Formats: sequence, C-alpha cells, structure tokens
Amino acid sequence: MIAFYGIIFALFIIGIVLWMLLTRRLREKYAALWLVIALAVLILGVFPGLLLGLTHLLGVAVPANLLFALSTVLLIGVALHLSWELSQVEDETRRLAEEVAILRDQYESLAPRQDPGLPGPDGDERRTDPVG
Repeated sequence: MIAFYGIIFALFIIGIVLWMLLTRRLREKYAALWLVIALAVLILGVFPGLLLGLTHLLGVAVPANLLFALSTVLLIGVALHLSWELSQVEDETRRLAEEVAILRDQYESLAPRQDPGLPGPDGDERRTDPVG
C-alpha cells in the first residue's frame, strides 16, 4: 500500500513541476532537479525491491534509515546550491546598484548643461524666463 502512495506522490510532483514549468513559475535548472527526485521516488514506488537491495548492498539495517539518509544528503545539496545562487544574485545586485549610481552621477553632472526648458534630474520643470 505504501508503494501505491509513493507512486501517486511521484506523479503528483511530476505534474506540479510540469505545470510550474509551463506557467514559467519554475526555471528549467530547478525543474530538472525536482523531476529527477520525482522519477527516483516513482522508480522506488514501482520497484520497492530496489530499496531493499540497496539497503543490503550499503549495509544499512533498515530501509527507512537509508531513505532518511538520502533525503538528508539531498536537502543539504539543495540548500548548498540555493546558497550559491543567492550569492550570485547578491553580487549581481551590488554590481547593478553601483552601475546605476555611476550613471545617475553622470546624468546629474550633464543635466545643468542641457536646455533650460527641459526637466532637471529631480524632475522639476526649469524656468525659461529670466528671474529678476
């Protein structure tokens, strides 16, 4: 009975991942990871003897212990990958903020040389008539 629920769960994960891919809510590189996980769960659900054989091969006493160990390794890998991605995004955000600051400074230094009728860098309308 537990194998049946594993198959249903794997098919559910595959369906959700495909739906998220089609609606552009999940990027392909993350979808590949989740599809591999879902396929592994599906294979273990269809062939539960594989888990028993792997348990004996690795010398683990209880198949559930092997599943928990593999799940822990998987979660550590996902957390490490997401931490790496976050670091990349932070570096890119910092670089873009610096670039915007440089461009803003260049714009503000060029703005006084422009036509006095154009709006200034702060959006205020400049006066075209002499004040006196």
